[in-house]
Amino acid sequence: MKLGVNIDHIATLRNARGQNNPNLLRALKVCHDAKVDTLTVHLREDRRHIKDQDLLELKKNSKIPINLEMALTDEMIQIANKINPDFICLVPEKRNEITTEGGLNLNKISYPRLKKLLKISQKKNIQVSAFINPTKKMITLAKILGFDTVEIHTGPLDKKIIKKNIINKINEMIEYAHSKKLIVNVGHGLNFNNIKYIKKRRYVDTVHVGHFIISEAIFISLIKTIKTFRGLIKK
Repeated sequence: MKLGVNIDHIATLRNARGQNNPNLLRALKVCHDAKVDTLTVHLREDRRHIKDQDLLELKKNSKIPINLEMALTDEMIQIANKINPDFICLVPEKRNEITTEGGLNLNKISYPRLKKLLKISQKKNIQVSAFINPTKKMITLAKILGFDTVEIHTGPLDKKIIKKNIINKINEMIEYAHSKKLIVNVGHGLNFNNIKYIKKRRYVDTVHVGHFIISEAIFISLIKTIKTFRGLIKK
């Protein structure tokens, strides 16, 4: 499995003071040094994390492939068309949520907008994924709609007590998505303790981790946190 690191929460901390500390480009250098496979950023409608200028600077300076998480809106399609990220992950977005609360309901998205985005992505060789809940219905629909990748929502693993049926379901859906010839990523709520519950690792391309890595970095440094996580996913 490869490791994708979401640096949104560095920007959140920076935005608290409205200046430029901690600096995103400095974080990018650490990610380069730690040999991160993918750099994830979520440009939200309310810009609570990274800003448009951040995205431009990261794209200009990053040697790491950039995964742009975004809502399926006309504004974000225009930005993606301009920035040309290596990957796009469509996520649900609610203005009043603290963080992403669940997978994207593919029954309720704008199919004309999706068609427009897929046309752009095919022309520019951008891999497009859908962040979805671990259900056969959503995985099958993602395949039908033309996604080449899905990211399985692993948030239910971020609990004090994790039920065995939840672990089994997530792993079964990882294998099911792979059987549908989809590239499979996983993400949300993963940490040093619960990453062990991802059993079907041979079917997973990339693990995306954000909040935990940035939070743990306060105590043991960003580069050590990334390297420790990388060690855990290689086991």
